[in-house]
Amino acid sequence: MRDNAGAAAVEFGLIAPLLVMLLLGIMEFGLVLNNYVELTNAARAAGRQLAISRTSTTPWTNATSEFYASTPNMTKANITITLSVNGVACSSDSTCATALGTAQGDPSELTATYPCNLDILNVNFVPGCTLSAQTTEQVE
Repeated sequence: MRDNAGAAAVEFGLIAPLLVMLLLGIMEFGLVLNNYVELTNAARAAGRQLAISRTSTTPWTNATSEFYASTPNMTKANITITLSVNGVACSSDSTCATALGTAQGDPSELTATYPCNLDILNVNFVPGCTLSAQTTEQVE
């Protein structure tokens, strides 16, 4: 009864699952934080591209291409991008070019969303979580 051999192994066996779960949680949170930083930086770069595309014939393509180029670690199919110029939504090159043509000095806005994933050991701790970023630039 007084033999303590193996007590440390038993204690480690009881604590190890909690430590592994904590480590996995830290890693998942880091990945979500990386996605958020990537999303905000991409929104800034693409919003700037839209704002300087007033004389371009392909402003929507330029802005979305810039956004996707700035998000190499994200699944492009899960990203939702919304562009607008002076409150008017533009969803193609022609509508953006028309809106930008007379919008010098007016605001252009880009909003992007991406679903976040906080699954740890097949348990979703934040169901329905969505990352979002928005930027507004003055059309030049």
